[in-house]
Amino acid sequence: MQIEYDPKVTTYSEMLKLFWQNHDSTRCASRQYMSAIFYHGDEQKRLAEETRDERQKTASKKIVTKIAEAETFYDAENYHQKYLLRQQRDVCDALGLSDKEIITSHIATRLNGYVGGHGSLEALEKEMPSFNLSTKLQERVKSLVGRGSGW
Repeated sequence: MQIEYDPKVTTYSEMLKLFWQNHDSTRCASRQYMSAIFYHGDEQKRLAEETRDERQKTASKKIVTKIAEAETFYDAENYHQKYLLRQQRDVCDALGLSDKEIITSHIATRLNGYVGGHGSLEALEKEMPSFNLSTKLQERVKSLVGRGSGW
């Protein structure tokens, strides 16, 4: 995945911290699913290598995450986009987003995370007004988040 972020809201270092905390960087996988950090510029490369080396000090196995310069990025097939959200066909239909729009939609991204169990119901309720969803759709999304991940 490629992440665009607002440096006024978070930092590259903070994203790296989250990456290492929430990812098994020691698991080998095929090239298609390999663990990798693709950097843009020398500073990102330095930070990625630095945090990898720090993480290695506490890892029980060798870290296999590749650190390489970013090249051309290609979007995955449509069925991979916001995969967890797409499993809730009624929610996707109610959002009314095209396949192209679902890739770039901030709301679809946030909902995909919540539906996947990343975020609390309390956090969703605070953020929900900014999504401008119908009351019915808000209740449906809350019901999905309320039951947690693992569905």
